[in-house]
Formats: sequence, structure tokens, C-alpha cells
Amino acid sequence: MSDTTTTARTPAYSITEVLEVLDPAGAQRYAELTPPVVENFGGRFVVLGASPTVAEGEAGIVVAVVQWPDMATLHAWYDSAEYAPAREIAATAMRRRLTFLPGLAPTA
Repeated sequence: MSDTTTTARTPAYSITEVLEVLDPAGAQRYAELTPPVVENFGGRFVVLGASPTVAEGEAGIVVAVVQWPDMATLHAWYDSAEYAPAREIAATAMRRRLTFLPGLAPTA
């Protein structure tokens, strides 16, 4: 079997910084709904619910980082009907910064 039939994808990352919790019950519901959907789309939490130690500047109060197979998968998750209910809750339950970043291409 040849490796030429598979292509390595460049991973992508989403970073969520919760800046302020506006509705604790809603934030808790978001935290319950999101992980299964992330996993269904091939995402893997590498940081979940961590309180950052700030070396410089300002940071959120809680941070999550998800590694995705690629940027297309990350966007598919974010725009999906499965994530929509959690996304709607997040809009009123917290003030957050959600950033998408491309990772480095795998090396041979």
C-alpha cells in the first residue's frame, strides 16, 4: 500500500477567550453543548477551561484551544446546524473573543 494516496492536511486552531460571563447558567449550558459537537467535527481540545497566566497585556478569564484537522473543518463546525444552538447561547451568555488560526503544515 502506498502513502501517495493520502495527503497530509494542515491543522487549524480555534482559540476562545471568555472576557466576561454575563449569564452563568447560559455559560454552563454552552460548556455542556460544545464538546460533543467539536468532537463530532474532528476537533480536539488541547486547552479547556484554563485560567491564563498573563505575561504581557490582557487576557480573558478562561481560555479554550481546539485543534482541527484543517481550516475547512473548523469553518464547517462553526457554521454548522449542530453548533448553532451553542453559538446562540454564547452570544448572550458571555463576552468572548473567538480566533481562528492556521497551523503549520506537517513536515515529512
